[in-house]
Amino acid sequence: MTTYGRPRLLTAADKRYRAYIEQFTIARKNQKAMRPPRQRDLFGGQAEVALRQWLGERIELDERRILEYEERRNRRGFIKYRELDALTIVGRHAHVFEIKASRTANALRRAVGQLQETRAILRLLYPTVAVTILLVDTGIPASVEAVAALMAGERPPSRRPELFSEVLTAVPALRFAEDLAAAGTDGEAIGVLRFSVEAIIAIAGAEHLALDWDADDEEPEEPDEPRPTSSLYATSSADEPNPTAEDDDDDNPLAAALRKAGLT
Repeated sequence: MTTYGRPRLLTAADKRYRAYIEQFTIARKNQKAMRPPRQRDLFGGQAEVALRQWLGERIELDERRILEYEERRNRRGFIKYRELDALTIVGRHAHVFEIKASRTANALRRAVGQLQETRAILRLLYPTVAVTILLVDTGIPASVEAVAALMAGERPPSRRPELFSEVLTAVPALRFAEDLAAAGTDGEAIGVLRFSVEAIIAIAGAEHLALDWDADDEEPEEPDEPRPTSSLYATSSADEPNPTAEDDDDDNPLAAALRKAGLT
C-alpha cells in the first residue's frame, strides 16, 4: 500500500529541488542523448506559458508550483517532486491546473491518475482541492465521420482515435467546464477546459509559437499505453535515482521538466 506524507510547496528556486534536478540531469546525460524537441513539443511548452499568463490575468497564481512529498512503500520512504503547471490558493481551498496540448483525446485519460494522486497529496495541506485540465486541441477528430476518414486513409493510426465526447463519457472523473468559474467549483471531479490552437495564437501571437508540424506528423504515433511515471523523479533514503523511472520522453515528466529548466 502506498501512502503519502510531509508535503511542502516550493518554488523552482528551492536549493534542494535544484540540486536534485541537476543530479538527475547528469544521470540522464550518462544514459543517452535526448532527441531534439519536435515542433509539437515546443508548441506544448509555449502553450503552457501562454495559458499560465491567461490564468494569471484572471486569478492570483501561487509561485510555489513544486510539490515535495514523501511516498511510503514497503516500509521505505521516498522523497518525490512533481511540478504543477499552475496553482492558486484561496484560504483552505487549492486549485491545480494541468496544461496539455494534444491531438488525441486519450491524453485526458493519461492525466487522470496522476492528477488524482496530486489531489490526494495536496489534501494533506488543503481540505478542498479542485483540479482542472486546460486542454489545447491540436487536432482531435471532431466527428465520427472524421474518425472514419482517418482510419481509411493511407497512414491510419494504430488504434481508433477517440472523440472528445467519448472520453468524457467513458471517464466519470472528467467533467467538461464551460468557463474558468465553472472549472473550480468541484472538489471531486476533474474539470476540463478546451482551447483551440487559434485561441493560443490569440494569446501569444503566431510569431512566438512553433506551428510547423508537417515533419512531426511523419513520425510514429505515440504509444498506446503510457509509461507509469507519476512524478518528476524520486530518491530513496540512500539518495539513489528511482529504479523504476522510464526513459521514454513522450510521457516522461522528468524529461519535460529538464527541458523546461534548460538543463538538457
